[in-house]
Amino acid sequence: MTLSKRGRPFPADTFAKGGVETVRFAVAALGLALACAALPAAGNTSGSHATSGTHAATPPWVQRDAHGKIARDPRQLNAFKKQHPCPATGKTYGACPGYIVDHVIPLKRGGPDTPGNMQWQTKEAAREKDKWE
Repeated sequence: MTLSKRGRPFPADTFAKGGVETVRFAVAALGLALACAALPAAGNTSGSHATSGTHAATPPWVQRDAHGKIARDPRQLNAFKKQHPCPATGKTYGACPGYIVDHVIPLKRGGPDTPGNMQWQTKEAAREKDKWE
């Protein structure tokens, strides 16, 4: 009987064809299979959205609230407004008529909810962007 590096016995036929490389490959394949089994199924999204239709799968790291919507931080929106006054009124607080705050990289695509990823966008431009986004 042959002993492994740790002193455990190996069956004699383990080394018959392929030897140690075969055993290492089998162990690596098993590790990969276990890692893949731990991942969520493809197309699985959290929240109440259906997995079929035209919606793309949301990355699993995107946080959602109790209602299944992408969680937002109101402090980030206020920080954006302080840094970038409303184009229509010049105010750094409150509503901005005719404009919305848009995320350059959409939150559903993993974009951050930070002022650096926000911009003012006209409501008309937002409607156009929503058609292809």
